[in-house]
Amino acid sequence: MRTLITSAFVSLDGVVEAPGGEPGYRNSGWTFKDVEFLPEAFAIKGEEQKEATAMLLGRTSYEAFSQVWPEMADFADYKEMPKYVVSTTLTDDDLVTNWGETTILRSLDEVAALKRTEGGPIIVHGSATLNQALSDAGLIDRYHLLVFPLLLGAGKRLFSTTDKDTQKLKLVAHEAYANGLQKQIFDVVH
Repeated sequence: MRTLITSAFVSLDGVVEAPGGEPGYRNSGWTFKDVEFLPEAFAIKGEEQKEATAMLLGRTSYEAFSQVWPEMADFADYKEMPKYVVSTTLTDDDLVTNWGETTILRSLDEVAALKRTEGGPIIVHGSATLNQALSDAGLIDRYHLLVFPLLLGAGKRLFSTTDKDTQKLKLVAHEAYANGLQKQIFDVVH
């Protein structure tokens, strides 16, 4: 069984929308304009690229990332890594051709089947709506969170508001940085 890891930049109040910039969101770019950059706080991003063996994205994040990540040196390890996009509307003609093998998954059942295959960890970036659905379905195994000391109020949330049974987490690593960021890594207790 493969491990499904969600990686997110998240405000203290749970917002994940537009951390690096996105048109139409009031606080767009909050990770770079509101907190001093410290390389050590972002080291986890490089570690994730080395650890992951596949990437899972929702349609919206795929459409945004596939336009810029293939040519970015910071994300070079992801270029040839297999990618999976959960979407009921994308077609193979919508996929970019310069970002390695990409497979469209049509349901959470297909994500569950992917997890049952042989291989290493699968990383999820962005994908707020997908993350909520994955969490509600019990498919997430680990959270890699960089928590920013900001309260953004409105915006897309990492965690759903579905009325469900308590989901327990186990803190397996954490670190605080001089700029107020906190790295929090949680395993989901299944």
